[in-house]
Amino acid sequence: MNRALTILLVLFLLYATSFLIAKNIESSPLSNKVAVIPIKGIITVGNQNSPLQGSTASSTTIIKFLDAANKDNSIKAIILEINSGGGTPVASAEIADKIKQINKPVVAWIREVGASGAYWIASASDKIVANPLSVTGSIGVISSYLEFSDLMDQYGIKYEQLTAGEYKDVGSPYRELKEQEKALLQNKLNIIHSEFIKEVNKNRNMNVNQYATGIYYLGTEAKDIGLIDELGGKEKAIEVTKELANIKEAELIYYMEPENLLNILNLFTAQLGLNIGKGIS
Repeated sequence: MNRALTILLVLFLLYATSFLIAKNIESSPLSNKVAVIPIKGIITVGNQNSPLQGSTASSTTIIKFLDAANKDNSIKAIILEINSGGGTPVASAEIADKIKQINKPVVAWIREVGASGAYWIASASDKIVANPLSVTGSIGVISSYLEFSDLMDQYGIKYEQLTAGEYKDVGSPYRELKEQEKALLQNKLNIIHSEFIKEVNKNRNMNVNQYATGIYYLGTEAKDIGLIDELGGKEKAIEVTKELANIKEAELIYYMEPENLLNILNLFTAQLGLNIGKGIS
């Protein structure tokens, strides 16, 4: 029970801290600020964070932060702190389109991973700074999945196909794709891939077609072929940002969604259950 009370106290302190951070976004008195907007985890159109899953980056939330930073006259520039392997095409495109509407310098800082949809977003910024050993690029589209039909046959399990519409269950893991269906899905992936390439070409003002094989590049490789602009970490990103904003000093203001009480209680419940399970085992 003492452990449970300790966890609850820690979670309450984290919640209070996140609340103060959120309040600082609005109340800091300095005139020169640089907004830092994290893009971490799977990029989606909505919040799907769970105590039992990895974090997600919501395009809705990120766009809200971009709008707020753009309207704040004390914010002189924006740093996107990216650590993501990508996400859905729609969410990535939404964020990239919003970045191009910002009338202040935007610098993408790729810490460890800025691949696929996350690179799409980074390409829309004015400059990209990446760690030399980071994973960047991976300009490609994937829609693979596991298919269990042989395993089901082995155990005498049958899949009864009941659909209204010839292709309604295309992609079901319980049956093999027909060649016609596979070609149909591949064509859709090719369309998304072409749009991805077109947008990065436009954003980076270069032809990335030969690098759009889906392979990832280390930061040093990405710099050599022009997918990023500078190598470095946080300090380099700040330096580049201040140069673009033509300022000498600036306060970093972190835009983060504060944890709500429901999420904290969910996390507490999950942790408490885990502790009980350990005790039983």
